[in-house]
Amino acid sequence: MRTINFTVLPPPKVLRSDIECLRIASHTGSEALDVKVCPNGLPGIVFQLSTDASAAIESISTRSAQISNIPILFLHGQGSEPSVMHFRNKPYTTIQVVFKSHALYTLFGMDASSLNQGFLMPDQFGAKELEKQLLATKTNAERITMLGEFLITKLEKTNKRDELIEQALGFIRLHISTITVKDLLSAFHISERQFQKRFARVVGMPPQLYIRVKRVNEALRMMNTGQYERFSDIAYALNFYDQSHFIRDIKAFSWVTPKSITNKVSEFHSDEAGSSYL
Repeated sequence: MRTINFTVLPPPKVLRSDIECLRIASHTGSEALDVKVCPNGLPGIVFQLSTDASAAIESISTRSAQISNIPILFLHGQGSEPSVMHFRNKPYTTIQVVFKSHALYTLFGMDASSLNQGFLMPDQFGAKELEKQLLATKTNAERITMLGEFLITKLEKTNKRDELIEQALGFIRLHISTITVKDLLSAFHISERQFQKRFARVVGMPPQLYIRVKRVNEALRMMNTGQYERFSDIAYALNFYDQSHFIRDIKAFSWVTPKSITNKVSEFHSDEAGSSYL
């Protein structure tokens, strides 16, 4: 995106098992922006602030809801619907702490299925004091340090782990082009009922849906590389049933067709935190 500058940073070493990355996005223009965001199966924390110390995001829309009065600091679920973030007509900065898919469970001891597409206010996840500190601080470097210290404290207090599900998530990532739930049951020697229950508790959505979300994210990443001349090559590489199924899934999780995304290539952004476009 030409109007938004992104910086992706690694998490502190002690949090690398639970945090994917941190991403700073800065918009220096004064026009209102509607940023379309593709779900990526990754929950996280967002701190968002415009230059007049008010919230940068006016509202967030999904296919099923529109949310207003967005807090400056919030904890969001992993989500399975594409969303549109409606930013005010002011310059702004956002800092995202992008969790790994299991981190609501490991850092907060939370049943991830209770949050999913929603978000929590600072006082609902023990971050009221953190919000005050972030607002009082002027540099993003200091804010990132504060966010890291807050999450390290959470990890030390909670540190709940379902190692089988974390291993299954790694297995999905390695085999995203071919993986099925049946493959996971065979690899980890677990009944489908138990696996579905544990996966939903730790990740927040059924494994079948999670695999679809991650496969679409991989397709968007591949499209963004510019190494594939035809959509059918990506569809084939990721074992979609055919090109029409590929287009259907891209549209389901990103609002638009692959052709629309490539036509807007200068306004499309994809990195470790996910994919978005104007």
